[in-house]
Amino acid sequence: MLFRYKKSFEKIAMGLLSFMPKERELKKLQQTMHIYEENPDWQLYLWKKGEDFVGLLGVEVAEDRFIIHHISVNPSHRGEGIGHAMIEKIQQIMQDREMIATKETEAFLTKCPQKKGEL
Repeated sequence: MLFRYKKSFEKIAMGLLSFMPKERELKKLQQTMHIYEENPDWQLYLWKKGEDFVGLLGVEVAEDRFIIHHISVNPSHRGEGIGHAMIEKIQQIMQDREMIATKETEAFLTKCPQKKGEL
């Protein structure tokens, strides 16, 4: 299940975000978290499986599109379809907006079924 980020999830979110190659350095990780906390157009979501948060999804929302900036799954839960489930759920939340990938998320998103639009 996808949950919207809250400040109380900060350490969990930073841990999951650190699995992204460009987010490994603490300073960069803190800057990224600051963007999600301060900019209302940047939204962070966490995926909960059982009692644990095991996935993270970060999007930038515009009027007619949304950009997937970050997608991360705890390595011990990879291969379970969590990434695909997060993409499917965010497409439902964003309704008719076009989904756009970044260089970092493009390879994964091309494997996911598309609801609307192209990458």
